Amino acid sequence: MRIAILGTRGIPARYGGFETFAEELSVRLVTRGHQVTVFGRRPFFSTVQETLEYKGVKILNVPTIFHKYFETPLHGLFSFVAASKRDFDVILLCNAANSPFSWILNLKRLPFAVNVDGIERKRAKWNALGKLWYWLGERASVLFASKVIADAHVIRDYYKKQYSCEATVIPYGASALHRDAGKVLENFGLEAGKYLLYVSRLEPENNALGVVQAYCQSGVAMPLVVVGDAPYGKAYIERLKEAANDSVVFTGFQFGEAYEELQSNCYLYIQATEVGGTHPALIEAMAYANCVVANETPENKEVLGDVGVYYQKNNFETLASLLNDLANNPGKAKELGNNAKKRAEALYSWEKVSDAYEELLCSLVK
Repeated sequence: MRIAILGTRGIPARYGGFETFAEELSVRLVTRGHQVTVFGRRPFFSTVQETLEYKGVKILNVPTIFHKYFETPLHGLFSFVAASKRDFDVILLCNAANSPFSWILNLKRLPFAVNVDGIERKRAKWNALGKLWYWLGERASVLFASKVIADAHVIRDYYKKQYSCEATVIPYGASALHRDAGKVLENFGLEAGKYLLYVSRLEPENNALGVVQAYCQSGVAMPLVVVGDAPYGKAYIERLKEAANDSVVFTGFQFGEAYEELQSNCYLYIQATEVGGTHPALIEAMAYANCVVANETPENKEVLGDVGVYYQKNNFETLASLLNDLANNPGKAKELGNNAKKRAEALYSWEKVSDAYEELLCSLVK
């Protein structure tokens, strides 16, 4: 098949979950004999090469304006126009926010599936216009897509209740490439097995502020490592740094070997998100056999099951107490981490995820 993956910032992954997803899936589909193009983003009039290649995957960089409210809609529009002029058999669209212009694919009778992500309009970072766009994206996904995909049963149930839409559930994947402590830990002044890890875009509903405050309250001696950033969240990040003590380490975005080294050597992992479907960093932490302390939301409980520790939703005093308890109970932390790894291996294999997507995309072409 000739497959195009639209709606991400491109590969190799340098931003978030959908970029990692696009990389992991596209490379595997190429090894199975398919021709895959991943659409990326570039500024207008930039010197970024329009067409590149990565591990056999063609990368097509489409222009957009890098602005909080314009970047995704404009990139979606130009991507659909570009895709409609090329000879693809099927399209995989990432993120319902790209769907309002997807009717362009219908004009060309191009079948496409959309992975809708979470219920993004609930994010605090969006104003009324942004939330309206995401609502429109949900409706457009249901109206125009050949198939709607959810990465969690919680999201499937939402689309069933809200739009009477029967979404197909295909989870996110994870794989763990363990790396010994090396230059990355050394650069940040960290020791293997002696730091707590939090990974997320630094946005309000991901609760980095609550985590930092809980950590400072907990009295845990091990440092807290905060991995992530947000291109349009500078004010919030400043609040985080003001709330932090000297034991909080902000690394910014980390990818590839650096990210793998940080996941491989932490004492425990904190998942504090409250909006969205399956969160990639959570599954990755599980795959690395890390003990996970998670915000008690339906999405997090669906992924983590009974192999983690939960604090009542957004109760950061409870989180502080749990961090202190686990820091003083390494045997319990290790047991939870081993069980988390077994669950990740059983449920969230990238090969199984790729099988499901390949089967679904093939069904749309026939």
